[in-house]
Amino acid sequence: MYGFAYGRVQRMNSIVQKNTTFSVRKNLLLQASRERLWELTAITVIILLAAGLRFSNLDALGYVNHYYTAGVESMLQSWHNFFFVAAEPGGSVTIDKPPVGLWLQVISAYFFGVNGFSVLLPELLAGTISIGVLYHLVRRSFGILPGLVAALALAITPIVVATDRNNTIDSTLILTLLLATWAFIKATETGKLRFLFLGVALVGIGFNIKMLQAYLPLPAFYALYFLGSSETFWRKAGKLVLATVLLLTISLSWAIAVDLTPADQRPYVGSSSNNSELDLIVGYNGAQRLLGMFRGGNGNLRDGAGNSQNNGQLPGAGNPPAFGPDGSPQDGNAFPPNGGDGTNVTRPNGRGGFNIGQPGALRLFIAPLNKEVSWLLPLGLVSAILLAAGTRWRWQLSSKHQALVLWGGWLITCAVFFSIAGFFHEYYLSMLGAPLAALVGIGFGELWDLHKERPVLSASALGIAAVATVTFQIYTANAVLQNIWWLPGIVFFIILGLTALSVSVAKKNTFALKTGFVSIIAAVLLTPGIWSVYTVLSSSQNQSLPSSYSGGEIGPVVQRGLQINAALLDYLQTNTINTRYLMAVPSSMQGADYVLATGRPVLYMGGFNGQDDVVSKEDLAQLVADGELRYIYWSANDRGPGAGDAELSTWITSSCGVVAGFDTTTQNQGAPDGTRIDQNSAGQTMDDGRFRNMQVTLYDCAVSSRSS
Repeated sequence: MYGFAYGRVQRMNSIVQKNTTFSVRKNLLLQASRERLWELTAITVIILLAAGLRFSNLDALGYVNHYYTAGVESMLQSWHNFFFVAAEPGGSVTIDKPPVGLWLQVISAYFFGVNGFSVLLPELLAGTISIGVLYHLVRRSFGILPGLVAALALAITPIVVATDRNNTIDSTLILTLLLATWAFIKATETGKLRFLFLGVALVGIGFNIKMLQAYLPLPAFYALYFLGSSETFWRKAGKLVLATVLLLTISLSWAIAVDLTPADQRPYVGSSSNNSELDLIVGYNGAQRLLGMFRGGNGNLRDGAGNSQNNGQLPGAGNPPAFGPDGSPQDGNAFPPNGGDGTNVTRPNGRGGFNIGQPGALRLFIAPLNKEVSWLLPLGLVSAILLAAGTRWRWQLSSKHQALVLWGGWLITCAVFFSIAGFFHEYYLSMLGAPLAALVGIGFGELWDLHKERPVLSASALGIAAVATVTFQIYTANAVLQNIWWLPGIVFFIILGLTALSVSVAKKNTFALKTGFVSIIAAVLLTPGIWSVYTVLSSSQNQSLPSSYSGGEIGPVVQRGLQINAALLDYLQTNTINTRYLMAVPSSMQGADYVLATGRPVLYMGGFNGQDDVVSKEDLAQLVADGELRYIYWSANDRGPGAGDAELSTWITSSCGVVAGFDTTTQNQGAPDGTRIDQNSAGQTMDDGRFRNMQVTLYDCAVSSRSS
């Protein structure tokens, strides 16, 4: 009897225990489900916010960068043009970038037509997807909060927003590098060679999007694997050697294929000095970006002091073009007398650049570049310090130190390069967006974890970092805007955050802790978020070469359409029915819009900005003799486009006749029709007087100058 009762009690206890276990598991599952639902909702809202910023107000962008869009039109016309990324349908010269990013735009334009939206779509999607990828990369190692903060920070970084809304292909590159980051992390964790090969393959594809710019994070990638993998020293070294061979093979495959093609069977390699893709890699898209050297007439270089090495045939040609392919000033960035923020635009030692200030350690912290990507740099530095000091250093590196090597290495490499480089555009700084956002997210996560053990230290570090960051943001914004109307909001969030953190320390109140963190996050992200909105609303300021909001009125924007001379176009169309080329022009600056207007070949005699030796006088004579070219749009004076090539100028003026009605004096080199954009304005002139009045003339090579 006793045994029966005891057994029954045991069975009852077992049932109760099972029910209790089931109940606990059920509660845990419900809690996990709620957390997962909250997480999915949060990341969805962030991605929708990012998409809203990127897809809004696209009408203001028109054809975006007309040079690239005209290239897309060209590449759609033949497989030959597609493979060689020909800049115009006649295949005279290539775009000065490798093909992969542009190929994606061509595929989009194949389905949606050649327009602003179709060439933007790959970049818009790449920028939006990058936010999700960064969220995953940070979350998998540091948790939900760091991942969400990192994603939000990247979503509202002003220069990233501007770049994602442009067809300059950097957004595609950044997405490719973030995917490569995942592969290198997996290679470090697993030691599997296939992930390492995948990582370098993706970097190699990135190289074929933007050349050497894709290698900026490579030191961080290699260091992550070498210092973080648990494999032996020699095994890791051997794998990296093999990976490097694969990297170089993929990186150089297209360039070597182009260079091995006979020159008479392919376009001239635009912006190279000797018609070679390898030269373009190490020259214009390589050393010149760092050293600030630019080619003068006939492909010759100008040294760091701006001195021409070809006796200065083409005054000022060593500098980037003053006007974009659409004929309009380059969005206020091409050497205006003053920067958009009212500061002087400096060109140190004659080194060219687009509103990039003086090289130096503080370049990213001061105008004009601090408004692009630097809004969260103080927080990023604090995060790096937390990662460096939070755990004892050992071999192999801990996960926290691996993150420091990866994201900190990527950020520092880019920051150092752009602090000393002599020639780049503001939108190149979008390369800093992902690593900086990752560090900011990780930093918040580290401070949250630190609060469990050392709440006073955590609250103090967060408060100091937040105050330093918002102070820097106010300083940056104040250089551009007179009225920072959202300043009370910043102050409110800072006070609320610091107060809540104090309460959480004193009373160990979880709600106060969460309130403090959320308020601080809101305080530091408010200004870059508003700046991104301003960037979107003032899109016409950065149509060709994107940059963040640079000041001026926020409101209706004017779409910059095609800048063409309708009378000239009608004349050319009527008289070139059986002629291959619509006309020949000094550069894409005068021709890209005519390509977009007609889809016809326009010979860019000087490539992108008039510095390339695309054709010689003998080539022109042969084209005319073969009936492929009749009209040439040229400037015969000493300051016009193309004036640097004396032989071409002499041949054109002596062999071709002037077409009456299409010879116009102008103060604006960039207007494709040879006239000012605004006839009532004073014209666009350089502060050093380089571009003055000049004569732009249409020549008819079927009529000699003698008979005319």
